[in-house]
Amino acid sequence: MENFSSYILGGLGLAAFVIIGILILLLVNKNEKINLLARSFEKLRRSFNDLDEQAKLIVKTDLELNKAQEELDKRLGGLDALQRISRLISTTLDEAEIFSRLRQALTLHLAFEKSLILIYDDRRNLNCHVAIGIPDRNIPVFMAALENHAGVGAAMKRGNAFSSFSAPKEQRESIAHACDAEHFVVSPILSKEGIIGMIFVGNQSNAAAITQGDEEIISILTSQIGQALENARLFEQVYRSRQDLEAKIQDRTKQLESALAEVRNISKTKSDFVSAVSHELRTPLTSIKGYASILMQGKLGNIPEPVKERLGKINTHSDNLVQLINELLDISRIESGKAEMNLVPCGLSALIDSIHDLLTPQMKDKNIQFIKQVDANIPTLMLDPSQANRIFINLIGNAIKFTPQGGAISVSAKLNNDTVTVDVADTGIGISKNDIGRLFDEFYRVDNVINQNVKGTGLGLPLAKKIVEAHGGRMWVASTVNKGTTFHFTLPVNQPLKANTQDDQT
Repeated sequence: MENFSSYILGGLGLAAFVIIGILILLLVNKNEKINLLARSFEKLRRSFNDLDEQAKLIVKTDLELNKAQEELDKRLGGLDALQRISRLISTTLDEAEIFSRLRQALTLHLAFEKSLILIYDDRRNLNCHVAIGIPDRNIPVFMAALENHAGVGAAMKRGNAFSSFSAPKEQRESIAHACDAEHFVVSPILSKEGIIGMIFVGNQSNAAAITQGDEEIISILTSQIGQALENARLFEQVYRSRQDLEAKIQDRTKQLESALAEVRNISKTKSDFVSAVSHELRTPLTSIKGYASILMQGKLGNIPEPVKERLGKINTHSDNLVQLINELLDISRIESGKAEMNLVPCGLSALIDSIHDLLTPQMKDKNIQFIKQVDANIPTLMLDPSQANRIFINLIGNAIKFTPQGGAISVSAKLNNDTVTVDVADTGIGISKNDIGRLFDEFYRVDNVINQNVKGTGLGLPLAKKIVEAHGGRMWVASTVNKGTTFHFTLPVNQPLKANTQDDQT
């Protein structure tokens, strides 16, 4: 029995030992699991903290993106508003209309409760042209606050904007208090002349704060306003200058018309006087010439040779006076429009040939070569033959007079569409530039050696020019001293028939 008890106790002890061992093993394993779980928990806690930080970063980034999107949307809206306003004010050149459109545009397109546009006058005093959201009684207070504020004045001188976004706190608060607007922008209106005014826009404290984008948009707007006002003022200056110029032109035109009427009256009086005097001189000259002729023929008895010689001079001078009177009468008739041109078909080449035959003896005396070059395509012209002869006689005779021995005279004619251009050129002594301007004046004679020795009336060239003009053409001259002179004149082509002349060198 005792052995059995000992055996049982020994077994129980062994069992207890085993159980204790098992419990120890279980405890060790449990601690390891606890440690493992603790490490897992710590790892999980760190991961959760990382996720929390990332979530905060995502939320922050999202807020910043939303803010940036709002700012971008605001800028896009501002740019769209600027485009609309710019279109409105750029389509007019009337200053009052510009301000009227600005008043409408600022109300509709820009999200500001208060707006004020101030412009300097000629005396550099600010005047209000647009006021929105500001009672009339408060406008002078606003203007005084803006004009006398040191910060605003300094910013205006620099050409910069002054706003609640960028201004120092104290200066910002003083404007906010004076203008009852916590958020605001004050920007100068600039033109090429400098600062011409300023614009103020503002909102109450419950509105969104001013941003850099708002400041930039208002600065752009003021530039557009300045450009529009400058264009309007330039247009006004041009318009006024044009009005003044038109008034001066009208006044000058009246003066010129009056002077022209006076000149016409004087010219008519002169022509009438010349015509009357010429007619009065013809009768006694005819008598003088007739008596001189009778005496020279000896019908009243023989006369001594010295007397006959002097009677010949009387006859010659009488002829010269008759020629002078005839030329004066012709000029007077042409000027007054009383001269009738008996236009008949004339061949220009044949006309030149007849004048050449008439003046050949004079050219032979001086051994002058005569050259004729007439375009064969020139049609038959409608001319007064006697008057046309006088044109060529005067021009070619003048060329003979001033061309030295062995020189040359050429007459050429070319067809240019509906006109024929005729050139009479010589290799004579030429004419100075000072004399060319007066060459077609009546009684004017160039002061040279030839004219001093050869008498003339100074009416040949004026008469030739007036005959050309009476035919519907014009005459001018080109000359070089000691190289020669060329007279140019035109005649209209008013007859389709072709000339049957062949022109070569004579």
